[in-house]
Amino acid sequence: MDCKIIKFLIISFLIFSNALAIEFDGKFIQGHFIVGKTDPKSEIFIDKKKIKVSKNGFFVFGIDRDRKFDLVITRVLDKKKEKFIKKIYKRKYKIQRIDGLDEKKVTPPEEVYARIKNENQKIGEARSINSDLVFFKNTFIMPLDGIVTGVYGSQRILNGKPKWPHYGIDIAAKKGTIIKSSGSGIVTMAEKDLYYTGGTIIMDHGHGISTIYSHLEKLMVKVGDKVEQGEIIGTVGSTGRSTGPHLDFRVNWFQTRLDPLSVIN
Repeated sequence: MDCKIIKFLIISFLIFSNALAIEFDGKFIQGHFIVGKTDPKSEIFIDKKKIKVSKNGFFVFGIDRDRKFDLVITRVLDKKKEKFIKKIYKRKYKIQRIDGLDEKKVTPPEEVYARIKNENQKIGEARSINSDLVFFKNTFIMPLDGIVTGVYGSQRILNGKPKWPHYGIDIAAKKGTIIKSSGSGIVTMAEKDLYYTGGTIIMDHGHGISTIYSHLEKLMVKVGDKVEQGEIIGTVGSTGRSTGPHLDFRVNWFQTRLDPLSVIN
């Protein structure tokens, strides 16, 4: 075969291969955070849900704490469809049983149910934002120095009743310790007194990724503020349903709760 034809075929193959390239940064483990990179003209589906692709080809998604089956990623580019099947690896979570508690500490009184429902709706709305921001693709940092006393995925069984798993990490620190923004973003919630989480800040980092900072003593930002990574946003407190000063730090992909350490690491 003519050398020029061979060279043309090699170049054509490389261009075609590059167009089909898709990269993933992250581990396919329960609770983890995955950033992808592909051709900007691609359409990406996670299972059957279409997700946003940035003008530079970045996309992001998360894996649920209890997902037990493989993840199906579909890409459509130039009317060609590709499927990527990713095995999801399971984790073991810490389970703690505590019996003999005062029932008031296990179940909130009925008179606060309406308040809790209203606050949960507002939190859900903040977590559902699907903006074009692409701060999610940058490395996140720990929001403060402290001892991690509560880990993602752990669960308590109180008086024989399984409670919601813990979907963040608890970082113990002295009251008044400054809290920094883990990543750059836009403040979408800044509430001083929610029933469960007390002083609470939620930030949008783009494509459904949000961070939540709870039990704050002081809030130093307001809704609509653009915050740079490392900027001080508040101080450690023990507000809401808290037994001592600490920060409950969480990361979400829309309504899917992710392990913050998978985002930071």
